Amino acid sequence: MNLFVSNISHKVKEDELRTLFQGIGEVSSVKIISDKYTGESKGFGFIDMHDDSQALEAIQKLTNTDLGGRKLVVSKARERNSGY
Repeated sequence: MNLFVSNISHKVKEDELRTLFQGIGEVSSVKIISDKYTGESKGFGFIDMHDDSQALEAIQKLTNTDLGGRKLVVSKARERNSGY
């Protein structure tokens, strides 16, 4: 299941997110989205977890978790609309 994580501190790196989510289950991939011009984090990203039940547990347990001075918001990612 692909998870959307928002309110990520600009100081947080992908390895820190991976470590946090691996406390719940196996993480397939982590991607913090950055501005293509400045390279700075946009404050959101995506976590892919192979096991859906672990992903649902991560949503429940990690929403409002403080990381880098900000409380994370974790939800199931929506499918991208084609053409956008």
